Amino acid sequence: MNSHIRNFSIIAHIDHGKSTLADRFLQFTKSIDERKFQDQLLDDMDLERERGITIKSHPVVISYTAKSGETYSLNFIDTPGHVDFSYEVSRSLAACEGALLLIDASQGVQAQTVANVNLAVKGSLTVIPVINKIDLPAADIDLCTEQLEEILAIPAEEAILASAKDGTGVEEIFEAIIKRISPPEVKNDDSIKALIFDSVYDTYKGVINYVRIVSGLIRRNTMIRYFSTEIVSEVKEVGIFSPQMTPVDELSEGMVGYVIANIKSPDDSKIGDTITNQKNPCTEPLPGFKEIQPMVFSGIYPIDTADYEMLKQSMAKLRLNDSAFIFQPETSAALGFGCRCGFLGLLHMEIIQERLRREYNMDIIATYPSVIYHVYMKDGSKLEIDNPLHWPDPTLTDRIEEPMVNASIISPTDYIGPVMNLIMEKRGLSSETNTVDQHHVLMTAELPLHEIVIDFHDKLKTITRGYGSMDYEPGDYRAANLVKMEIRVNNEPVDAFTTIVHREHAHSRGKLLAQKLKDILPGHLFQVAVQAVVGGSVVARETVRALRKDVTAKCYGGDITRKRKLLEKQKEGKKKMKQIGKVSIPQDAFVKVLKTNQN
Repeated sequence: MNSHIRNFSIIAHIDHGKSTLADRFLQFTKSIDERKFQDQLLDDMDLERERGITIKSHPVVISYTAKSGETYSLNFIDTPGHVDFSYEVSRSLAACEGALLLIDASQGVQAQTVANVNLAVKGSLTVIPVINKIDLPAADIDLCTEQLEEILAIPAEEAILASAKDGTGVEEIFEAIIKRISPPEVKNDDSIKALIFDSVYDTYKGVINYVRIVSGLIRRNTMIRYFSTEIVSEVKEVGIFSPQMTPVDELSEGMVGYVIANIKSPDDSKIGDTITNQKNPCTEPLPGFKEIQPMVFSGIYPIDTADYEMLKQSMAKLRLNDSAFIFQPETSAALGFGCRCGFLGLLHMEIIQERLRREYNMDIIATYPSVIYHVYMKDGSKLEIDNPLHWPDPTLTDRIEEPMVNASIISPTDYIGPVMNLIMEKRGLSSETNTVDQHHVLMTAELPLHEIVIDFHDKLKTITRGYGSMDYEPGDYRAANLVKMEIRVNNEPVDAFTTIVHREHAHSRGKLLAQKLKDILPGHLFQVAVQAVVGGSVVARETVRALRKDVTAKCYGGDITRKRKLLEKQKEGKKKMKQIGKVSIPQDAFVKVLKTNQN
């Protein structure tokens, strides 16, 4: 019965207690054996548990008996909190009628909280605010309720006070879900409509689609069609999450579960797509589907070039469970064979790199992150460049456009000045500043994506002493004075350090990189020039001093002219050596420079 089903997501800023509350839900309803229980139960990866973040959405079906005595089937989805995974959150919300909004009582409303609420409101979902972590000494419930009304326009009396850590307020949350969130709408439509809100890959079963059935009914042996790819396949298994995958006879209207069909390639099944039946297909797909496009690109190379084939295989396996991650082979004169990879953002990039190191024992090195630039040529053509090595000749280009983002920054009032300076330093434009409450302000700004992905978030946390938070969404492209900066060592370009910078920042970035290289490069018997070059002009230079043999050590006394002759001879030899000498850059120099925090 649809009237006894409730579908909801748990949304919040990163680290506000979503996974801990999910743990309490499972324990309260006795959906998991206490012997098998562990903290962050729904987070499968060690990386998720260590960092205390959710990387993948996790759906669960639990059975709850209300105070009225009636039993309800509650389908909830624990969603990621980071901005990189906002599309995944939006699809999870599309599978629900309501959302639990968690707010950390000690931190208040953060930037990602606002973004998630906006997603929920756009989807016409019922939002139930929960002020979490009320047991903390630093909890400020009055401030949180004030922010609820001022920023999110949610009445303070709707908020439920809870502590996911000790289980306070869990029963009140369940009762609010049943009373406030409406049951799934009855469609009375025979054609199947199911939303794919996530998917994983299993070596034996192939692609497993996480779905919400909007209308119709899916059983085993049903012939289904994927709307965007138009692939037809037979259903081999359907089931629910309780919390492990449990096969059932059928998934009916309003239910959340999984569908396994004969789909072996993740490219054939896309998040946000609609599943329908082959015989009586629906006329149009469910709204909101879009292809996930990577926003940040970086080269990943094995430290030992013999591991290249293993790296490719490891990346192919990773891609099976993460369709947002893309890669293609590329070569570098300095680093050898590797792959050019696309990511949703900087956190996504860090996670992929860490998984390659942990799960596949790969020793890897990553080049500077880059974004997609639009380069308009004088002949009227347009190029999309994500690799600085493919940058065209400046004399042939008409203009260059870079991607912008619309950022929302919440900061304590005391730090408005430093945050404004940071925005200007990163070539941003602050468009609006609103007072949230007596202690916080909400700033909106337009910033280049390239400046965001490098170190903006870290600097924001530093200058606001950890209290600032940021959320952003992609904007349009805007013309900018961008140039390719390459690093030359002894007049030889080193492609691993080539990067795209704004002309105004070329000197400072080049000087910083040259200084790092100067400190790391081993000495040679001749002076080595480390230069940052833009369009043939040197914008920064450092010199690695020559190793000097004491040629006068064998002279004991005697005329000074003897020593001078030896020194002149050495000087001539060094000059000749500088002309014909080759500088070999050891592999660990690349690792040290690229692993240090880029500015």
